[in-house]
Amino acid sequence: MNQTDNKQMKDAPNTDGTLKTKPSQPQQGGFFGNLVFNIIIPTLVLSYLSKPEYLGPAMGIVVALAFPIGYGIKDLISSGKINPFSVLGIISVSLTGGFSLMELDPKYIAIKEAAIPAIIGLAVLVSNRTQYPLVKTFILNEQLINIPLLNSALEAKNNLKAFERKVAQSSMIVAASFFLSATLNYILAKVLLVSPPGTSAYNEELGKMTALSYPVIVIPSMIVLFIALWFLFSQMKKLTGQDIETFLNDPQQSDSKP
Repeated sequence: MNQTDNKQMKDAPNTDGTLKTKPSQPQQGGFFGNLVFNIIIPTLVLSYLSKPEYLGPAMGIVVALAFPIGYGIKDLISSGKINPFSVLGIISVSLTGGFSLMELDPKYIAIKEAAIPAIIGLAVLVSNRTQYPLVKTFILNEQLINIPLLNSALEAKNNLKAFERKVAQSSMIVAASFFLSATLNYILAKVLLVSPPGTSAYNEELGKMTALSYPVIVIPSMIVLFIALWFLFSQMKKLTGQDIETFLNDPQQSDSKP
């Protein structure tokens, strides 16, 4: 079934002649896809298929990293817009593959693992001094929050400036989550990557680092990030005197906009 058929099904007329719109189906498998292509498959390839009798160390690196890179590119194409965090993820994985294939000292992998989230954290802090703080851009965006309604409620309570300060404080917490990720990335890489690059043992260590990245790095960083979100939304409620649901946009209405 092509896209035209899908649109016709969405906009089929009701019996009274008006158009009925089929709600957009949420994309399934986002979390599962990330887990499979970014963690599970690369770990299996690096740990079990990089032995000389199978793919070998070099080809094992290429095959393992092709999955997260390919998945990242597919995500960028399907979303129809450039997500800077997805781009950084693709660059990070590509650098890991490049450093490994060039058989550079593992310390460069550790530095790279720390540098990417650290750069994001610095960008969050620097953006606070501009008109477009990243926290405000990615969290308080018009697709999620009714900005005019929020601003009106804040102005009615004379709390607009106070809320801007809370956004800045939330940005500090978000930046801290990335700095935590940078620190944990560096420690994990330094502890695990001890074998010479270009060997099966090194690939197995890289696979173990990939497997442990989720429980050791992603989960603690996500906890800190959720704390930042909770703080921001709680302050929104406190400074406006209204429930958060008041300012949330209906995603179906957002999808129907041209």
